[in-house]
Amino acid sequence: MAVEMTRAGATIVLRLSNGPVNALSVGNGFVEELGAKVGEAASDPACRAIVIAGAGRMFCGGADIGDFDGDPEQVDRLRHLIATVEACAKPVIMAIHGMALGGGLELAMAGHYRVAQAGSRLGLPEVTLGLLPGAGGTQRLPRLIGAGAALDMMLSGKPVTAERALSAGLVDQLVDGDVVEAALEVARNVPPLRRSGTLPVPADLAGAVASRRAKLRAGLSQAPARIVDCVAALSGDLAAGLALEAALFGELLRSEASRGLRHVFFGERTVARIPGLAPDVRPRDVGHVGVVGGGLMGTGIALALLNAGLPVTMAELRPEALAKAEATICKTIQRDVEKGRIGQDVADARIAAFTAATELEALADADLVIEAVFEDMGVKKQVFSALDAIARPDGILASNTSTLDLDAIAALVADPSRVVGLHFFSPANIMRLLEVVRGRETAPDVLATAMALGKRIGKVGVVSGVCDGFIGNRMFEEYLRQVWFLLEEGALPQQIDAAMERWGMAMGPCRTMDLAGQDIGWAIRKRRMAEQPDRPYSGVIDRICELGRFGQKTGKGIYAYPDGRTAETDPEITRLIEDYSAETGLERRAFSDEEIVGRCLLALVNEGARIVEEGIAYRPVDVDMIYIHGYGFGRERGGPMFQADIMGLSTVLDRLRALAAGRNGWAWTPAPLIERLAAEGGRFGDLNIQDRNSI
Repeated sequence: MAVEMTRAGATIVLRLSNGPVNALSVGNGFVEELGAKVGEAASDPACRAIVIAGAGRMFCGGADIGDFDGDPEQVDRLRHLIATVEACAKPVIMAIHGMALGGGLELAMAGHYRVAQAGSRLGLPEVTLGLLPGAGGTQRLPRLIGAGAALDMMLSGKPVTAERALSAGLVDQLVDGDVVEAALEVARNVPPLRRSGTLPVPADLAGAVASRRAKLRAGLSQAPARIVDCVAALSGDLAAGLALEAALFGELLRSEASRGLRHVFFGERTVARIPGLAPDVRPRDVGHVGVVGGGLMGTGIALALLNAGLPVTMAELRPEALAKAEATICKTIQRDVEKGRIGQDVADARIAAFTAATELEALADADLVIEAVFEDMGVKKQVFSALDAIARPDGILASNTSTLDLDAIAALVADPSRVVGLHFFSPANIMRLLEVVRGRETAPDVLATAMALGKRIGKVGVVSGVCDGFIGNRMFEEYLRQVWFLLEEGALPQQIDAAMERWGMAMGPCRTMDLAGQDIGWAIRKRRMAEQPDRPYSGVIDRICELGRFGQKTGKGIYAYPDGRTAETDPEITRLIEDYSAETGLERRAFSDEEIVGRCLLALVNEGARIVEEGIAYRPVDVDMIYIHGYGFGRERGGPMFQADIMGLSTVLDRLRALAAGRNGWAWTPAPLIERLAAEGGRFGDLNIQDRNSI
């Protein structure tokens, strides 16, 4: 049974037991069963009180998000359950341990008394899915803890500790031991029926609403504004407030922002599953990691590993570079102490777990060695040839290459099955994406180990096959190709960046390349122009690079950086771009923001479709997660492939064909997968549920 019903004297205990988080699922009948059990207990003449608790590691993780895509009435059934609990004529005591989140906390607030175990956490995170608490949370939480505190909880989406919940009035009692036993003790004394929904409107309502409304920022998601609207509607008429909350919840549920955020929520879980991997494949133990290279990337990788509690040995042949890396690592860890993120004892342990060495031989005992040297095939081959002779025969060898052929690197190793790609994104200790590259010979358990390591260090790991640039950078190349074409055709850098940032990108493409280093892109273009002469780039960006303007690190790039950080429009670049257009015979024209965004997005979609069709990515959602976590694509937009489904693939195909008929039309030849899905009336989303074994 999903709801375990037991008796303890005159008290009936209902224990939620529905999977790992005790989700309040309507689709599988759990909510209906719980409601029936509450009704059964309420009508039992021998029962004087009811205790509701959670089985396993938590009270309740909330509503089943999968229900949100079904019949809207499913949410009404959850609301009915909560109303039934609150209206119960017998005291209902909630015994909270672990987590009480979302609908789980809304259920808890419907109880008449709440006991929480020390260390448990309570929160309403719906805003992170572009939603508001839709089962009474906006109406009951302010009545319990005040409007200001309630708004702060709901607008941040962050849970509070049980200790803080006690001081705020969200829970009535805090216990260190068995929370169910504590709740039973409360039940024996039969507490009064204190119904949250009947409590008075908080005195700070007007001021709290006005101050939080003034702080709202424009964005695709309207959830924050609607949360404030619901709290503003608090009155003595609970039913009216609940009706508004339900109506606004439905509005948000259908919004693009919420659909995108829910896509990301499920996508982060989907990409962790590797299709075709045998169930008996287990990751290897990794207790000691070696890092080759003490540059920016190697230092960031070492920090990410140390922050996860892993001992790290860094091998850097240049003593001065090694000393700089070690100093940076110590300084960064100590800064976390100063900011209150960790204690000094934790910092000391992390620093003690770091070993610096000037010889590769220091990595001989490592379970895993990550190469993070300069992005040059000759250099990487040299490192791997040396590592093959030094590393343990069962040690995993990983390359941080961002574009190079992993199979060519693995060919230098006697056993290429132990080679895998671990493409971190800079700064590696902050960026969440880890592109895990599966070579032709990579062993299944090596791939599983790489994904497990990514999870351990807090990354979103996504598997990619081998191709030039893998998933992310291969798509980014087509995105940039159109950006540079737009410059020569009439757009200016500041307009392109502003359009993309307003649409939802964390940073526009011109600013991004100035930050990354224009020389990096220049080197890649030189290589690709030699290898792919039939796919030309605009020469305007090379003209900028020829001036030695490589971005922030040189003080000038596409923009000028007088203070070394802040991008400022440079008239010299505007003249250079306009002169280039005139020199090449191009008549510049005006571009709307919509056209700029459309071209950039379609470039990503078309190349992403090719990558999925080739089996480089298992699923379209893998592409989306790479762009969300590695390239600053707005979570509310869901990712490029999700956006294509929003547009409709027949519309995408029509737009690609129109572009293919114009200037540089060769770059817009529609991917065959788009043509096929459009003809079938299909969606990229349909492919996310298929078990693809392409790689």
